[in-house]
Amino acid sequence: MHVPDGFIDAPVSVAAGVLAAGAVAVSLRGARRELDERTAPLAGLVAAFIFAVQMLNFPVAAGTSGHLMGGALAAILVGPYTAVLCLSVVLLMQGIFFADGGLTALGVNITVMGVVTVVVAYGLFRLLSGLLPRTRRSATASAFVAALVSVPAAAAVFTLLYWIGGTTDIPIGKVFTAMVGVHVLIGIGEAAITALTVGAVLAVRPDLVHGVQGLAAPLKLRVDGELVDAPAATREPEPAAPARSTRGFWITGLVSAFLLAGFVSFYASANPDGLERVAADQGIDEKVEEHGAADSPLADYGVGDIANARLSGGLAGVIGVSGTVVVGTGIFWAVRRRKEESTEASRDHENV
Repeated sequence: MHVPDGFIDAPVSVAAGVLAAGAVAVSLRGARRELDERTAPLAGLVAAFIFAVQMLNFPVAAGTSGHLMGGALAAILVGPYTAVLCLSVVLLMQGIFFADGGLTALGVNITVMGVVTVVVAYGLFRLLSGLLPRTRRSATASAFVAALVSVPAAAAVFTLLYWIGGTTDIPIGKVFTAMVGVHVLIGIGEAAITALTVGAVLAVRPDLVHGVQGLAAPLKLRVDGELVDAPAATREPEPAAPARSTRGFWITGLVSAFLLAGFVSFYASANPDGLERVAADQGIDEKVEEHGAADSPLADYGVGDIANARLSGGLAGVIGVSGTVVVGTGIFWAVRRRKEESTEASRDHENV
């Protein structure tokens, strides 16, 4: 649902940009409570994984495709504040280097895809997790429902923004019906990807799943037919063995992202996504503008000087994953470092 330039007028785009900037500022502060020496690199990995999976458009209806938004997945794995930062990094990389999502619409995209999906999904996930039994199966089901609801919720917010500042005169009822309808279908795909990923992480490292921490009862995992307590999360330095296990998890996730972006993405659906299809059908795209980064050597997820489509797209995907993991991890390490400096300053002040 990458909104291009020209769909939303300048005043609403600016207002959305201010809202997005505020959300990012709040998230930078909130992420200090979520990030430590283990989760900072994992947050960078989550951003890179979302970038990769967003390249995998899947068919949802005749002539229409969808892709992961990632807000639910990121919020459940690394926390809501860090999730907003993850999505912001991904959208910045896509907009600046890959001409995906308008530059003047960046605030709209961060608000819709990076804030709305996170807030809706994480709130619903925590609500369901508190009501359902504390088992891996229940947590996975909660992730499914949270992801499913977050996508049409984002579509509804886009419709609201279009109603306020759309550049074409289209009956808003038709836009709402079309947007929410197709994004319910896309939400099913989002829910499946989110549930499978969260379930897989819960199976091997439940202590790294932020969304299941801090609840009243310990998460239960089934081992040899018996329910046992999952390992509790800790903010203290881990012994050598768990540290190696975390590195192995990180490497496995990064290799998976490279494979998805560099190879599997070639087989993604070429059909327009939900927003593109609705825009074409309803006339929303009448005043669409050429992307400011249309001349980028990576525009449209291809390397401009390489004629072979498979090689061009795969290399662009690998470059995108690499850039996202480097930029994301750097930001999250800086946030974590800021947290340490603030803690040390507080201790020095107390000692004085």
